[in-house]
Amino acid sequence: MRKIFNRYFELIFWIVALACLAFTNPAGESHFSLCPLKAFGITWCPGCGLGHAISYLFHGDIKNSFHAHWLGVPVLVVLVYRICKLAIGHKYRFDKQGQ
Repeated sequence: MRKIFNRYFELIFWIVALACLAFTNPAGESHFSLCPLKAFGITWCPGCGLGHAISYLFHGDIKNSFHAHWLGVPVLVVLVYRICKLAIGHKYRFDKQGQ
């Protein structure tokens, strides 16, 4: 039961995270952020760069996406792949080894 909850929690988490990135304006500097580094006044954060890169991709701005973080495209591909795997419900080989 716990594994099912964890799988659905992760699935919902990634879907909501990508939806938030799709509906935010990456160019806006005044948008709300949960970044702890930004809260302390640090302006550069690799996580924020990835978030901006993915948001730019959702808005079709590939040039600014690569400028924000060059791993934006691969990370988006991996996240979409992970969402698909969680939604379909396939088990991975390492899940069987842990039982």
